[in-house]
Amino acid sequence: MEENIYIHVGKNTLKQIDEKMPPEEELQDLAEFFKVFGDATRLKILSVLLCSEMCVYDIAAVLGMSQSAISHQLRVLKQLDLVKYRREGKTIFYALADDHIVTILSQGLDHIEE
Repeated sequence: MEENIYIHVGKNTLKQIDEKMPPEEELQDLAEFFKVFGDATRLKILSVLLCSEMCVYDIAAVLGMSQSAISHQLRVLKQLDLVKYRREGKTIFYALADDHIVTILSQGLDHIEE
């Protein structure tokens, strides 16, 4: 970054930007991560899983949606490690992957409710 092309940006600010800017690949991964939260159906599924782990059948019943629609969205959520699953006999139960997801949802809701 050439500092002489900036009007109000000093050398220290440019240095901070250089140090704090994540690599391009990480920024792309982060963009993909946040895209997941741009779908209301996925947010509904995550909200349900905030309360309890559930199987596809029960998630579909709670949300009044088809099992295939829920399965499709769960596949996306699994690919980005937002949900985990466990098998019990023939039934697969889904749950939030970790507390980070709870925090992201909570902070997002806090932000829009301000």
